[in-house]
Amino acid sequence: MTAPIHEPTAEAAPSAAAEAAVAAAGERAVQGRSLGRIAWERLKRDKLALAGGVVVLALIVIAVLAPWLANLVGQDPDAYHESLIDPLFGTPKGSLGGISGDHLLGVEPVNGRDIFARILYGARISLLVGFLSAIVAVVIGTVLGILAGFFGGWADTTLSRGADVMLAIPQLLISIGIVAACSTTKDGCAGGLIKPGLSIVIAVIVLFSWPYVARVVRGNTLSLREKEFVEASRSIGAGSSRIIAGDVLPNLIAPIIVLATLLVPQSILFEAALSYLGLGVPPDQASWGQTLADATSLYDVAWWLMVFPGAFLVITTLAFNLLGDGLRDALDVRTDR
Repeated sequence: MTAPIHEPTAEAAPSAAAEAAVAAAGERAVQGRSLGRIAWERLKRDKLALAGGVVVLALIVIAVLAPWLANLVGQDPDAYHESLIDPLFGTPKGSLGGISGDHLLGVEPVNGRDIFARILYGARISLLVGFLSAIVAVVIGTVLGILAGFFGGWADTTLSRGADVMLAIPQLLISIGIVAACSTTKDGCAGGLIKPGLSIVIAVIVLFSWPYVARVVRGNTLSLREKEFVEASRSIGAGSSRIIAGDVLPNLIAPIIVLATLLVPQSILFEAALSYLGLGVPPDQASWGQTLADATSLYDVAWWLMVFPGAFLVITTLAFNLLGDGLRDALDVRTDR
């Protein structure tokens, strides 16, 4: 007896086709998600990091539009308002430091300068120092870290030991000495290359920041140079410069971005500390640290002079740290969430 031939049923064919279509669609979806998109989807789930990013963007807008915002309320950060100061006590007239519709955060004792306008302009100084210092430190640290990690040998030994020496130096004490020495004359230091003021502050911050970047970049480079794609590039005759630019550096972008994000608030706080000690920006220039320094002898009668710039420093530092932590988690390829 001949065995019956089982033909495919009408239900089986569509089922197989549907499974193939689903598999193809899933494959296209996986292929279509770039690393940047994956990182953004992870970052969107981190509400604290997003909040930090929104605050950072708001601070940047405030710094850029500081003159317009100050003019909007009709205030000049350097204008003196002696009429608002009680001549007997040297404190602002009215309650809460003279807070009013014209002076949203009150005025300074003795001279009557508007605190709101000075905080707006102080944001420009703080963010300028923070971003410039971070960018320069990241560039120097990245170059030296890649050279040390990729080539090894005497280059690695020299650069690594140099970074260790810099990390062992007491940062604040040496910075005070350098800034004080370079501020004694108008010519500054390094043959006039570093002038008194912001340039000295930025140079000092960069001097003590690049070793942190160099050590992180060196460690990542040591791992990357042993990867299969680097060996594949060597096997086809690619030179060291091509491997560094095409294979190593692109894989260092994520840790470099995170480092830069975390270096900015450190630089801002360091500038505020130097300005607080009278060694940062010039006394007549608006700065959060300078405002805190002015409030030191007046905190018992003018608490608002210390609270407002201090609050901006805390918020700025917290926002950058939250954003940096979120970026670190989002850009980490080892996480699967």
